[in-house]
Amino acid sequence: MDAQFFETLTKGLVSTVAYSLIGIIFFAMAFWIMEKLTPFSLRKEIEEDENDALAMIMSAVVIGISLIIMGALLGG
Repeated sequence: MDAQFFETLTKGLVSTVAYSLIGIIFFAMAFWIMEKLTPFSLRKEIEEDENDALAMIMSAVVIGISLIIMGALLGG
């Protein structure tokens, strides 16, 4: 294996880690914003009250945010 292979591998790993961290930061900010915008505790509603409808809505929001982040990172 030559040096170019390891250079390409290293660049790929660094960019993967960087994009993953960016995505995690955006998810954390989005969840924090959703928590602040609702008049009730999302965690209490989902965990203690077992509100399945709210859990499904939150999962749809997470999927939507992930698609937006993916599109932004891929330049599409």
